[in-house]
Amino acid sequence: RPCRPKSWSPGRARHINASRRACLVARFGFIYAQERFDAETLLRTYINDMEMVQRIIYTAAVESFYAAKMAYWKFKIHVKEALSLGHTGPESLEDAVLDYIVCHKDEYDVHASVKEVIRSMNINPKISFPPEIDFIVLSTLIQELCCLAFSMQTLVPPLDVAFGIDGELFNESKYYRSPDSDFTAAFVAYHVWPALVEDGIVIVKGEVVTKR
Repeated sequence: RPCRPKSWSPGRARHINASRRACLVARFGFIYAQERFDAETLLRTYINDMEMVQRIIYTAAVESFYAAKMAYWKFKIHVKEALSLGHTGPESLEDAVLDYIVCHKDEYDVHASVKEVIRSMNINPKISFPPEIDFIVLSTLIQELCCLAFSMQTLVPPLDVAFGIDGELFNESKYYRSPDSDFTAAFVAYHVWPALVEDGIVIVKGEVVTKR
C-alpha cells in the first residue's frame, strides 16, 4: 500500500523533508543530552577512567552511523532493483525508491547493524573493556543511533557525522569544549560526541576534550 497521497508534488516532498529533518536533528540532540549520559552512567559502574568511557561512547556513535549507512546503501540497491521492473512514473525512479524506504524503514535489520558495530568496537585498539563485560551493554544506545542514522540517509541531502581524529586542531565551528578541557589548548585530545554535518557543513556541534 503506497503511503503517500496521489497529489504528490516536489513542493510537498520538500516540505516533508524539512519537517523530517527537524525531527531527526532534534532526536540527535536528545540522544546526546540524555541517552549518551545514561550510557556514561552505566559504563562508569564498570570503568573508572572517564576518558575511556567517553571514547567508547564516541566510537559507538561513529560506528553506528557507518554501519547504518552501509545497510542503507545495500537496502537501497535492493529496492531499486525491485522497483525498476515495474516503474512508470510520474516521479523519477530515484524518488520512488526514497519514498519506499521512508515508508518501510521497519524493514531495516537494525539488529544486524548493532552486531556489526559491536564487532568493530571489539577490534578497535583505542578502546578497551574489562574482560568480564561486553560492549553489548551499550546495545540500546547503538540501536537508537543506527535507526537515527538510517533515517538520516533518507533526507535530501542526507545527514552524517563528521570524521574526527585525535590530535586535530580544535575547531570552534565544529566542536564545543568539554568542561574538563584545558581551554588554552589548541589540539583535541579525544572526542566525546561527533558533530552532525549536512553537505560538509556542521549543523550541530560535537564535543571534545582539549589538553596540552
